Amino acid sequence: MSTASNPALSLGAQSIDWRPTVNPWMVALSVMLSTFMVVLDSSIANVALPHIAGSLSASTDESTWVLTSYLVSNAIMLPASSWIARRIGRKRLLMLSILAFTGASILCGMALNMPMLIVARILQGAGGGGMQPLAQSIMLESFPPEKHGKAMAAYGVGIVVAPVIGPTLGGWITDSYSWRWIFYINLPVGLLALFMANLYIEDPPYLRHARRVAIDAIGFGLMALWLGSLQLALDKGQEADWFEATWIRWVTALSVAAFLGFIARELLCRDPIVQLHALLDRNFRTGTIITGLFGVLLYGVTAFLPLFLQTLLGYSAMQSGLAVSPRGLGAMAAMMVVGVLMNRIDSRALLATGLVIFAVSTLILGHINLGISMGAVAWPNFWNGFGGGFVFVPLTTLAMSRLRKQEMGNAAGIYNLVRNIGGSIGIAALTANQVRGAQIHQSYMGANLTASNPVAVNAIQGLAARFQAGGANDVLAHQEAMGAVYGRLQQQAAVLAYADNFRLLGYLALGCIPLLFMMSRPRHAAQRSHEVAGE
Repeated sequence: MSTASNPALSLGAQSIDWRPTVNPWMVALSVMLSTFMVVLDSSIANVALPHIAGSLSASTDESTWVLTSYLVSNAIMLPASSWIARRIGRKRLLMLSILAFTGASILCGMALNMPMLIVARILQGAGGGGMQPLAQSIMLESFPPEKHGKAMAAYGVGIVVAPVIGPTLGGWITDSYSWRWIFYINLPVGLLALFMANLYIEDPPYLRHARRVAIDAIGFGLMALWLGSLQLALDKGQEADWFEATWIRWVTALSVAAFLGFIARELLCRDPIVQLHALLDRNFRTGTIITGLFGVLLYGVTAFLPLFLQTLLGYSAMQSGLAVSPRGLGAMAAMMVVGVLMNRIDSRALLATGLVIFAVSTLILGHINLGISMGAVAWPNFWNGFGGGFVFVPLTTLAMSRLRKQEMGNAAGIYNLVRNIGGSIGIAALTANQVRGAQIHQSYMGANLTASNPVAVNAIQGLAARFQAGGANDVLAHQEAMGAVYGRLQQQAAVLAYADNFRLLGYLALGCIPLLFMMSRPRHAAQRSHEVAGE
């Protein structure tokens, strides 16, 4: 059947051959700028968490809500962005998302307490959630399939520049001015991103002629209920002792029920807000599982290393940023290398290489101690970022390689949703593991602080003598000596708990490698186009 006699086939062929009227690299620059703003804000916020907690009278554990509240609202918007783009257009949605993110950033900087900041972060996450899948799908559609590797590498270089400058810039702003300015700086970046999106982004034909459908309000509501209740349980679980609290059990049950209802609704609905049929593709399904696990790895390292440096080693936010920044340099170097290798080496081999490098560098971080130097933290961070760069490009390319262009927007939403859920679950699980691990290590080590242990006795007597020399009487000197030893014990226990978390993340990275055998090589672009046109 000719395309002339069938409008659907004509539109499908037009979508396959469609290219933007402007240089695709200008399109890439436009979407990279908006994504840069989102990633920059995330990396800046990590190093400022202790300052935010102190300023708003919150605990360090509570400060992680600044990250997780952003992730959950971001996650709700990720899969919904494809439907909204079909409804109002991709360009308009991108511009609205930039406006929402920029406006919410200003509200974050104006927050007077932790609840206000969390609400602002939820609004910010909703804006950022619309940008991530849009950026990826726009990039993939603007370049021919044979250049997808280079396009994703260029996109990756853009988003890893933010982690290079983010921690250091965030540390300098926090130390020199206030943590509030880490949100205010999004205003000029947002305005520039809005201008470039209006100038260079175009909607493809299949979006311009898309059938207008009613919103799947039930599906969206179930998705919001599922993710919101899940995040509530994750945020408050450690504080409430998890399933020992009745309300945590009820909230978890609600999340599971809403999730099952959401799946059933999306499978039965004629026009679902999330089209789950993309998961029938083996590459995309496996890639989505891996990206969920990689979300645990990525957010786990980036959230907990700055906390370790500032709370235990006494680093300033600026010093913490300098120690963490090499991660971005490593990722940038990896993106440049992998962009060249994508068309020469099996993507699965590149992906396996990235996971091994990420695992080894994270296991090295598992040997941290209170006497570690900045260089001993910076080098593993560099290789951690290098490994992450080797994961990002081939994983995204492999996962999307067998999908039609019309499916990429929806698939990108699901793909990023799962990664964010992985990150949110990872942060909550690692926080619980950190707190409980410190308690366990403290219990084991505290058992050695007895009167029968000559090392402990000598240490306490030596400290007491120093306090007596400073003018304290015998009783007070002994109490201060005991307090100093106990404080050191708590520090050592916390360090061991951090090390346990990093080793756990390293083993998880290695555990992802067997999943690669479930993925196949990307199909040739011509073959994919032929199959789509022949449908």
